[in-house]
Amino acid sequence: MAVMNLVRSTLLQNIKPLTIVLNTTKLDRVSRPLGIFEVQCRNTSFFNKLPAEALWKGVTSVSNAGKKRGRGKGTGRKIAKDLNRGQVIGIGKVNMVWPGLTTPVIRGREIIQQMQLPEDPEREAKILKMRNEMGQFKRIKLLPIDRGWSGNKLPGRRVGPPDPIGEDFFENFDTIVLELKSVFNMTGNLGRKRQISCFVVTGNGQGLAGFGLGKALDGKTALKTAKNRAGQRVMYIERYNNHTICHDFASQFGKTKIIVKKKPEGYGLICHRAIKSICEMIGIKDLYAKVEGSTNLQHIVKAFFVGLLQQKTPDVLANETGYNVVELKEENDFFPQLIAKPSSTVQVPAQKLDFQEHVMKGKVVLQKKKFTPFYKKLPGWELHLKKTLKYRNQDKVRINLLAENGALKSFLSEKEQKKDI
Repeated sequence: MAVMNLVRSTLLQNIKPLTIVLNTTKLDRVSRPLGIFEVQCRNTSFFNKLPAEALWKGVTSVSNAGKKRGRGKGTGRKIAKDLNRGQVIGIGKVNMVWPGLTTPVIRGREIIQQMQLPEDPEREAKILKMRNEMGQFKRIKLLPIDRGWSGNKLPGRRVGPPDPIGEDFFENFDTIVLELKSVFNMTGNLGRKRQISCFVVTGNGQGLAGFGLGKALDGKTALKTAKNRAGQRVMYIERYNNHTICHDFASQFGKTKIIVKKKPEGYGLICHRAIKSICEMIGIKDLYAKVEGSTNLQHIVKAFFVGLLQQKTPDVLANETGYNVVELKEENDFFPQLIAKPSSTVQVPAQKLDFQEHVMKGKVVLQKKKFTPFYKKLPGWELHLKKTLKYRNQDKVRINLLAENGALKSFLSEKEQKKDI
């Protein structure tokens, strides 16, 4: 027991008070006295080396790996009206240095102190400009022609010609966006992968046109890819008198069927809005088209282009059948006008050919039955037709006028002559 007390008293005499030494980077193990514990620490860290803007970005941003996995989708959304516009942390009337806001807290081995900098006239002008711009948020106003199919959305709008390929430029070309949508692909590594799909058609309005599809992570890249692909796949489309198609045709792509009819000049484009955009790029002004089956926009465009490429010119039709191709127009009183004739003597087939059946490849377009109006069933309708026969716009009216008056004149001409007298 006495031995234990002696050892305890000896240890207490040798042990010194416990102290903790901070800010020690180098440990001198030789000269260190017994009983002193040293703890290594750093005065510089991520939070005092960087300004507030970098710290805030590090908290709110998402890494590239996180973006690929679909994280942080809501961080890139733009607020309709920025309430903090013109307000920048650390920038005010007085030019000051704020450690931790505008500058890091520590630079090298020195601690940055708060201080006032000399006045800068350019800085004051810049701040004044920012204050004036604050709150002046204006929406981009588009003309009704440039708005596209629905409001300010991109489908239906013109986005200019494709990019030049080397020294070749797309002169007089223009591009219309037909479809812009988000598409998703489920992958085993990255999960649900999102992309923007853009479908466009480009042309010069003189028979050259093409369509293209582009996909990318953002809309601008997808639009540029689709526009350039459409420019690389330009096709030449035959037109009749530079205003309509050569003949009626029916085409199909997938479950989408299209029936297209040739129309006279001045009729206009009565068709699907995507077909109308394609016709504007090709240079077709008069057309009627009806879409049946699936309304998938890409299938509609492909079916229409298939039908345009398969149509035949009057010369080709004349050589195929061996008959003369004749056109009958209402404005010419249905007088037959020769358009094309066979270049070589072709043996005429024994059966009678129907032009409509030949160009439609044996397909018959189903048309709804037109019911007789109720007023044509009344007993007085026939009497009305007899009284207005010689005044109606018919072929026999000209013959009746020549027979009665010896000239083509109406009953109004006699009233005008009496007024002159």
